[in-house]
Amino acid sequence: MIAEVRHRKISLFIIMGLLLAGVILMSLAWGQVQVPVAAMFGVLGNQVGLPGFQNMALTPEQTAVIWHIRLPRILVGVLVGAALGVSGAVLQGVFGNSLADPGIIGVSSGAALGAVTAIALGVTANSIYYMPFFALAGSVLAVAITVSLTMRAGKIPVMTLLLAGVAVSMLLGAITSGILTFMNEYRLREFLFWMVGGLDYRRWEHVYLAVGPVLCGILVLCFLARHLNVLVLGEQEARAVGVPVAALRLILLFIAAVTTATAVCVSGTIGFVGLIVPHMMRMLLGPEHRILLPACALAGALFLVGCDTLGRLIIPPAEIRVGIMTALLGTPYFLFLLRRSHQGGES
Repeated sequence: MIAEVRHRKISLFIIMGLLLAGVILMSLAWGQVQVPVAAMFGVLGNQVGLPGFQNMALTPEQTAVIWHIRLPRILVGVLVGAALGVSGAVLQGVFGNSLADPGIIGVSSGAALGAVTAIALGVTANSIYYMPFFALAGSVLAVAITVSLTMRAGKIPVMTLLLAGVAVSMLLGAITSGILTFMNEYRLREFLFWMVGGLDYRRWEHVYLAVGPVLCGILVLCFLARHLNVLVLGEQEARAVGVPVAALRLILLFIAAVTTATAVCVSGTIGFVGLIVPHMMRMLLGPEHRILLPACALAGALFLVGCDTLGRLIIPPAEIRVGIMTALLGTPYFLFLLRRSHQGGES
């Protein structure tokens, strides 16, 4: 029986890996500019210096489309999806609620405030790094305020943290709205473009900006998965085996917040990935976080890149931004979860 369960879990990882590879190849080859598969592999091999690809007849347009437009966009999607999936699973474990997501502690509202501040100051025209930097700073500030309002005598009550996160999000949202009222139409459009969330116009600079913090955050969270398993059992059980509950909760919140903030700062606000991906993986693989967190990274990347690819292909030549696609697909599932949790509460 144990061997059968292990085989099923391994099979699921292999299937998700193959699906992710297939979606990436499809996203690279398909679009407004069709690139033959041979030319696509030729561009990739030529750019990384593989032997046998140097003499292929490739047009500058094919190289630009594959290497400078589509590949950075896909890699940002993989990083953002993995970050949101893992962070959502961690926060659901910390809060003990499958309806929790990374925005619940003020990450998204803080990032929005940072982004609108950068736009209002006009610094976004100087470098592409200013908006991500301001968004990241806003997210970290929001989480710091939420935790500081919650912590008492070295303890972080979960319900108080949840309420503080809602309050801080509302406050930062009000400040963001106030700043927006003084902005001109061009800057309003720039903020709306970021707020919807998307992977279009992503460059290699965005990949370099996100890859370090996201990968480090995911690895550290996976390393702490065993401690998270104990924390999920309850505070008394965790203290009984010597786990510092408040410190562990604070570390998990901080790392998940920074990982999420890094993802948000390069893609804008993208909802539902951190909500539905961990929930689905938990149903398929169970609550063991040492398996759940890597699965959420893989599934989150698959879901986000798949949504972005679908949004590019569904009504060409127009594109549906990935933030809209995740909302269209995630809202029905979220309502299903609400209905099921409500029915479970009544029974």
